[in-house]
Amino acid sequence: MPNKERPALVQGNIACGYGALAAGCSFFGGYPITPSTEIAEFMARELPKRGGKFIQMEDEMGSLAAVIGASIAGAKAMTATSGPGFSLMQEHIGFAYITETPIVVVNVMRGGPSTGLPTMTSQSDTLQAGFGTHGDYYAVAFAPSSVQEVFEYTVKAFNAAEFLQTPVVLLMDETLAHMREKFIYPPTDSIEVINRKKPETPFAWFKRFEMTPDCISDFPAFGDGYRYHITGLVHDPMGFPTAVSSEIVKSAEKLRDKILIHKDRFTYYEKFMTDDAIWLIIAFGTAARSAKQAVIEARHHRMKVGLLQLYTIWPFPDELIAELSRNVEGIVVAEMNMGQLIREVKKACPRKLPILGANRYDGVLITPDEIIHSLKAVHGSKEK
Repeated sequence: MPNKERPALVQGNIACGYGALAAGCSFFGGYPITPSTEIAEFMARELPKRGGKFIQMEDEMGSLAAVIGASIAGAKAMTATSGPGFSLMQEHIGFAYITETPIVVVNVMRGGPSTGLPTMTSQSDTLQAGFGTHGDYYAVAFAPSSVQEVFEYTVKAFNAAEFLQTPVVLLMDETLAHMREKFIYPPTDSIEVINRKKPETPFAWFKRFEMTPDCISDFPAFGDGYRYHITGLVHDPMGFPTAVSSEIVKSAEKLRDKILIHKDRFTYYEKFMTDDAIWLIIAFGTAARSAKQAVIEARHHRMKVGLLQLYTIWPFPDELIAELSRNVEGIVVAEMNMGQLIREVKKACPRKLPILGANRYDGVLITPDEIIHSLKAVHGSKEK
């Protein structure tokens, strides 16, 4: 573990492991895949020292099944994977949504589809993190941009999963996963750790999926004495399958409302030089690092540019985008894909204005110059 009194040079994947341990993770189930493997290696080494469990399964589907089972049994549980493995996990992620099981899935993105670019960077799983599995549900996904933030948002991912009782995705990318930079382990008493809501009612009165005002139900560990049923079918408050229309509607709306009610609590972002901005860049992850430099360089050329860096990708902060868009004349969305988040930005803007993408999808980190080129293009379109 790093010395808590002085900075260390730490890799992004290892910072993720530190964050998981700080959040109380006690179970990791996974299958090695580039570029996330160092997370599994770290957890295999460190979890047993702390009484936790590590298991390598036969594939990603088995891995997430083990993670879900561990969570239901009371553990804070996680896995780490990349694009192909994330695709294989989607059915089980859907099971975790409908059974309201808290899990953390770290997706270290690489180029795709299929095997794609295993050792190169990408942000091409952004939409998959929000809409990967079938059915109606509301996803939660965070995207850090530095090694220090990887630690911070791994803890936040566990806190959101435990509080909301839902899967939470941590979106990293190959660049962030394998870069090494200064990392300071924060004081232990400054790290907020949230645990799932435990029941206080008598056994006979307990309903695992009971509708509550905040849509968060009590969640005992399976085997603690509280009896309930778990199924991937739509279920009633006791967890048993139902075909009653009113119960079906309540079950579906609960998955939505528990996210929307608490959306503001888990919406993280940073504004950089947006107070007087006429042009706005929206970016996330490592692309935001280049975007921040693009803002600095554009300001040197007297272009009033600001940056909105999104740390919460899902649920999408549409109200925030709408508010900022009212005061600018154009927006550039910087992404390392062919244009995924830009669709949500366009839907969120209440008025018509130029919105262009600064995109790179050859496995190489987008540069500030490429973002500035798009800024000039959106400026030119406004002039016309």
